[in-house]
Amino acid sequence: MATAGVPAGGAIPARTGEGWLRRLWDRKLDRYPETGARAWYLGLTVGLTIVFYYQAYAPSTVGPTVVTHFQFTFAQIMLVTAVGTFLGAFASLGAGLADRWGRANLVVGAMLLSSLILFFLMPAAANRAEYIAFGALLGMAEGAALVGTTALARDFSPQLRRGAAMGFWTLGPVLGSLAATEVSSHVLTSHHSWDFVFKVAGIAGLADWMIAVFGLRELSPQLRDQVMVSIRDRELIEARAAGIDPDKVLKHHWKQVLKLDVIGPALGISLFLLLYFSFVILLVGYLQTIFGYTVARANDVGNWFWIADSIAVISAGLLSDVLRVRKPLMIVGTAASLIGMALFAVAVTKRGTSYDTFVLYSVLMAAGGGVAFVAWYAAFTETVEKHNPAATASGLAVLGWIGRMVVTAMLVGVAVLLAAMTPLLDHGPRVQRIVATYPEQVRVLQTVDPSTLTTLSKNPYDVAAQARAVSELSGLPVATVAKTAALTSAQQLGKAPPPAALAFLAVNGPKLKRATAQLQSLGSVPADDLAYLSANGPKVAQAQKDNPGQWQTWWWICFAGQVLFIPLALLLKGRWRPSKARQDELEHDQMVKRELEKLRAVAS
Repeated sequence: MATAGVPAGGAIPARTGEGWLRRLWDRKLDRYPETGARAWYLGLTVGLTIVFYYQAYAPSTVGPTVVTHFQFTFAQIMLVTAVGTFLGAFASLGAGLADRWGRANLVVGAMLLSSLILFFLMPAAANRAEYIAFGALLGMAEGAALVGTTALARDFSPQLRRGAAMGFWTLGPVLGSLAATEVSSHVLTSHHSWDFVFKVAGIAGLADWMIAVFGLRELSPQLRDQVMVSIRDRELIEARAAGIDPDKVLKHHWKQVLKLDVIGPALGISLFLLLYFSFVILLVGYLQTIFGYTVARANDVGNWFWIADSIAVISAGLLSDVLRVRKPLMIVGTAASLIGMALFAVAVTKRGTSYDTFVLYSVLMAAGGGVAFVAWYAAFTETVEKHNPAATASGLAVLGWIGRMVVTAMLVGVAVLLAAMTPLLDHGPRVQRIVATYPEQVRVLQTVDPSTLTTLSKNPYDVAAQARAVSELSGLPVATVAKTAALTSAQQLGKAPPPAALAFLAVNGPKLKRATAQLQSLGSVPADDLAYLSANGPKVAQAQKDNPGQWQTWWWICFAGQVLFIPLALLLKGRWRPSKARQDELEHDQMVKRELEKLRAVAS
């Protein structure tokens, strides 16, 4: 609708007559979309984000299986993931060019790339080197997509609706995680195939890509390079658009976003999300090695986390828009998350912790973390806009780079700190199978001194070694074992022992017989299993003792990361009191009216 003296849609001439083929790459909107169209673009952006993160997290849901298939050690798979994350950090930084080249084509291209990698390349990986290379490419696609989709969500959301927009955008990583664990749980149950998990993720991505090819659009640079506080600013935004030179407003854009109130909060949220990424990458291995959960059962715990997070991010986004403030929600949400995390950290050393207890703690952490994160994300985009709205993607690229570098450091640290995970994942499954098949023989191995067993493996007829082994199994002194064996042998030869010797045999003979049978039972264990158990059994047993303490240390590190988040988050722009925020809104509305009146006066 035209205002007196101000052309409808501003002074940017609308392109007419463009064919559908051109629309596949020239996706710019010259007018700010109406509510219905804006909701469609936001919804499509959220849908793409969900699929992006579903694809990014799918490998983690089958991590233990992949480790076994490619014979990775736990430390190696962490370092492999670190490589992909590291490259993704620089892909995020490169995606800052979306301020110059646009967001939509970047997102569409990244979706196609990640889908093809998952459907064709990763299931066909023939060795560890290929799996590493394909995983690195997937990490780069996800790193670029983070910047592109977040920038689109910002572009289509005025500041007074930014909390809700960021809440819906955050459904991407949250529902992506939920989709990854839920789909993997069912696929692994029905197909028992880790590579089919990747193919399903690839198919989902290709379907979403087809929709995005024809349906995704973005604002023209002249529109997105302005701050829109409320939808009421639309007329002014469009009227000003013709006077904006995109190249000029992007001059020195990196310097403008490399500020303390951008870098500090970006580091803070990256530390805050150590818990989140631990759940994404490590939850299955944690519950599997300490509490004996199956992969599907561990993913079920993760499902509760993602469901609670999904509800929290939407609720918090809407609430922060109603209150007009972000910082109080950051504090409240972080406090709830810290309580849940403290309980979770303590529970790791209690083997009797139930499934329901883990679910309760996970829901508390997820709900608190979701509230804090959404409020933070809205405030972060508003802070970047304060420096230069045209540099939104650049600010998000800084965030993406810092976040992925922190996760890279996390993965390297985990590989070192959680050292017990390597023997548990590398050797634990086979050791457990041997123990389940030969429980009596394993008890012998656990009871007899390893040096004695080594001597017997070299010479099964070593009498002294046999006596030591039987002594350890029966609890009788070596001298008593020797005397009992001699009396038993004499009795078998028909020599009648004296009454005192008979009494001695009655007490010690059954013990000797039982211990001797136990020792001889080792002969029923295949030689390779016996050698494997002898070589790795002690390592696995020690790792089982060390594992809970190492995990507890890691959870407390995540706790510390969220504590450090609080002071860094307070550097962001934003009011504490709703009344002050509403006053700012009224003053902004008055400014918009004055500017429109000036434009109308000039136009008339």
